[in-house]
Amino acid sequence: PEIKLGLLPGAGGTQRLPRLIGAVAALEMVASGQPVNAPRALALGLVDRVAPDADSLLDTARGLAEDLIAHQEPARPTDPQEHPGAALPANYFAEYRAANQRRWSGQSAPQRVVAAIEIACNLPLAEGLARESELFKEAEASSESQALCHVFFAEREVGKLPGLGAATPIRAVNQVAVIGAGTMGGGIAMNFANAGMAVTLLELKADALARGMAQIRKNYETSVQRGKLTAEQVEERMALLHGTLDYADLAKADLVIEAVFESLSIKQQVFRTLDEVCKAGAILASNTSTLDVDAIAAVTRRPQDVVGLHFFSPANVMRLLEVVRGTATAPDVLATTLKIAKRIGKIPVVSGVCFGFIGNRMLEPYSREAHRLLLEGATPAQIDKVLTGLGLAMGVIAMHDLAGIDVSFLVRESRRDVIAHDPGYCKLADALYALGRYGQKTGRGYYLYEGRERKDDPQVVALAEQIAGDLGIQRRAISDQEIHDRCLLMLVNEGIQLLDEGIAQRSSDIDLVWINGYGFPAWRGGPLHYAEGLGLGLAHVLERIGHYRQALGAYGAMWFQPAALLERLVASGKTRIERL
Repeated sequence: PEIKLGLLPGAGGTQRLPRLIGAVAALEMVASGQPVNAPRALALGLVDRVAPDADSLLDTARGLAEDLIAHQEPARPTDPQEHPGAALPANYFAEYRAANQRRWSGQSAPQRVVAAIEIACNLPLAEGLARESELFKEAEASSESQALCHVFFAEREVGKLPGLGAATPIRAVNQVAVIGAGTMGGGIAMNFANAGMAVTLLELKADALARGMAQIRKNYETSVQRGKLTAEQVEERMALLHGTLDYADLAKADLVIEAVFESLSIKQQVFRTLDEVCKAGAILASNTSTLDVDAIAAVTRRPQDVVGLHFFSPANVMRLLEVVRGTATAPDVLATTLKIAKRIGKIPVVSGVCFGFIGNRMLEPYSREAHRLLLEGATPAQIDKVLTGLGLAMGVIAMHDLAGIDVSFLVRESRRDVIAHDPGYCKLADALYALGRYGQKTGRGYYLYEGRERKDDPQVVALAEQIAGDLGIQRRAISDQEIHDRCLLMLVNEGIQLLDEGIAQRSSDIDLVWINGYGFPAWRGGPLHYAEGLGLGLAHVLERIGHYRQALGAYGAMWFQPAALLERLVASGKTRIERL
């Protein structure tokens, strides 16, 4: 698994493994970093015998030893392959690199791994071991490895909170209920069924419930087609799901998760009903992505039992779970939800209450700069190319097309008072919404779509030119560096502000949110870790924010205000983003 830390196997691993199991199998193991189970290891020749169970392990080992003695065999019966690549085509490694070029773009560890296995196929063992050592030292010193090690330790720190520990009681959660059988609710329900937990799925109308259950089955059947589940496992999981139209069926639930339309009034009405029907001690969770969890909890007589659980779509796939701690959320509720999150395979990051929590609050200034750059002269494709070139899974403009321009419009509608001072705020997005261009779902957004294939649309550029003219914004050529700086600086600055406000516990938590929820590359360590390595570090970040504050005139003065914590960190000579 060393590649997951930006390294390659040391101590002869890349040279001995191909000689033991062959170059193709060795390359697959080392480049993927995925473990193999015992039967697979036996088939490959990695081990000599497999015990059927733990109780018979010692007897199996004795049996192997006795067989070796009886037959006077050497301790290791496998003959090493002196030339593990002898049967490979001459262009095997070149083709392997080409096939993975896009997936490995910007990363050095996979390239070093391939080089090491190729060396094992072409050089004597002693020379190969020397080259492996050199490659390992290069990898160990790389920023990529430092970033991935940062992520490794961040995942082990996440969820650790002052006041929560081994002595904090945990509530029993055996029965789970999910309100809403749409895409999000169904995905949430699947998480619990996958973990072997019974789930009640509530909808208001029978047809909506039937569609939701059918979609869940379809999702599972897709997993069967991909070889990830058996038909029997699908039936076992479907048997754990019980659909209902009656709130009374939630009376025995230990955990209820609301996943209805993102409207405060609608969610408050759901929680009023839950307050009446749910048993004492039941945990009541909202899947809101932006709304005030305290305002939701306030309509109940048990705010201590209310917590936010923000799943990311698709909920049955995405690993991130923002756990939103309300002002009144009880410690045992928080501890229980953190434990449950890990049981269903999520990375739980605790957030305080604010608009958008950690991820979506940072998304706002990141998106705002991208939209402003469109008015100033950048194109959607240029912005997205810069961001994907950094390693992000998707550019911010394409992301809005995927999520739905109508969705982000409704969020802005609920916050017009906050953005009213900026007359150009996301005006292009508002104009696209007015034209019914909602993104992929309508085949037109910032881009044109034929299926999932994106194409540039000159009409969007023309619309941006028109809006810029109406607002008196002078259009100009925008450099890739400016796109990088403005989008990333505002993203990072907001993250530092969240840390200062206590919304996030630690900078590494913020990095995990953006890696696991928004496609920031793990090999860059997340946005805050990445910022620590820019130029001369945090002083460079502060200087560039100050530069754009001056260079962008009234707009810069409006938005490019450095976080107070950033200023304190630089003044104190700190090189890492942390609370002061």
